[in-house]
Amino acid sequence: MNQNMEQVVAVRKNGDGDIVDLKLSSGRVVDYKTAQAMVKNNEIEHLNVFRGRDGDEHLRSDADGRTDNNLDNLPTF
Repeated sequence: MNQNMEQVVAVRKNGDGDIVDLKLSSGRVVDYKTAQAMVKNNEIEHLNVFRGRDGDEHLRSDADGRTDNNLDNLPTF
């Protein structure tokens, strides 16, 4: 693990079940767009940004064969 990289430890969802905020291993809370920028800058590990069928960019966990570390399965805060 890169000492300078954050990990997502929990998520906050809106009423529709969409992730709106992410809690990082440092305790910092960032919104979804900020997290996307951080992933692109290699500041958060185990995530990637992809363009969905809707044309928007989305976050997802790196494919590692596990489901327990997927964003939707993380604890909420």
